[in-house]
Amino acid sequence: MSFALLALLCAVAMLGPVLSLNRMVHIPVVIGELLVGMVLGRSGFQVIDSNNTILAFLAQIGFALVMFVAGTHVPLRQASMVRGLARGILRAIAVSVLAIPLGLLVASLFGTGHGAVYAVVIASSSASIVMPALGGVRVSSPAGIEMLVQLAVADASSIIILPLVLEPQRAGVTALGAAAVLLVAAVFSMVLMWARRTGYWHRVHHLSEERGLAIELRMTLTMLFALAAIAVSMGVSVMLAGFAMGLAMAAAHEPHRVANQTFAITQGFFEPIFFVWVGSSLDLHSLIADPQAILLGICLAVASLVAHGMLAVSHQPWPIALATSAQLGVPVGAVAMGKTLGVFSSGEATALLLGALITILVVTVLSGRLLDAVTGGPAGETARVDSASSPKDQ
Repeated sequence: MSFALLALLCAVAMLGPVLSLNRMVHIPVVIGELLVGMVLGRSGFQVIDSNNTILAFLAQIGFALVMFVAGTHVPLRQASMVRGLARGILRAIAVSVLAIPLGLLVASLFGTGHGAVYAVVIASSSASIVMPALGGVRVSSPAGIEMLVQLAVADASSIIILPLVLEPQRAGVTALGAAAVLLVAAVFSMVLMWARRTGYWHRVHHLSEERGLAIELRMTLTMLFALAAIAVSMGVSVMLAGFAMGLAMAAAHEPHRVANQTFAITQGFFEPIFFVWVGSSLDLHSLIADPQAILLGICLAVASLVAHGMLAVSHQPWPIALATSAQLGVPVGAVAMGKTLGVFSSGEATALLLGALITILVVTVLSGRLLDAVTGGPAGETARVDSASSPKDQ
């Protein structure tokens, strides 16, 4: 690892934002970052070595921060979330039930023996893909609110279950680790709520702003990395630590200032490094050499679209139903953990991410209809939520 490579990573990662500049189609930035990683990594010019320990560690920080931001996107404090709670949870459960036979079927067709892993991947959703695809519009329709609940439940449950199915022999230890992470996150959330209720956070905010100390950001990162340390020490992925801390912050009402700061360091530095690193670790040559791996990726994507799309029969608008099939954190986590454990072949690991990319492309294509569905009307008539319209944090 060198400053030259770091400069290269930051420079080429700009392709992601460039691809997302199209206002008609909201292409997720991560697609460009993954493509850059593929071109410069194992599949292309091999300029980036994904096995570099320093780069891998920076990427893990990025993964934790990406999942943290995804967790903060869940509007736990919205009163409308309560109204959509029951339907959202039931839909997440229904998708999980449908995903089990589909995952087992795909594993049986390809003889991999990873039906349980496939079922978790198929059932998963990704708030970190769907929320950016909305382009910042306010989710106001009942179906949109129910979608937010469904995304949160699918994200959280899949992240917890994934380590259990990847290492069934360590299921007890992994479950204990996941419980420890969630318990500490709950404690952090209660501390944050106490700090806001007593006015302590208010005083810290003004002191930090007056003297330029960034105390809130330092406290947030300390809690996040403490959770990540607990997760890693107990064999749990940092994605659970990041998502749990994001939910804890959302429950306590994340300050606008902290949201901007964490968004900046994540989107501006650590997130691009993570996705470029993931792309660099993919071996597309293994896909070319193994056409079955390509077919496996396509089948996983189709299975996910079917499992989620079938919820349209429950009167869920079909663009929303298909959009909830978008995958990112869970397939990436499965590949990252599987690489460490030696669970997947290179072709199978790449197939998992290929399936995820296909679901992301589907959300990209449906972004216009999705905007209408979550706002209850033409997206253009809905006010966008940005820093200018949000009340300044006190």
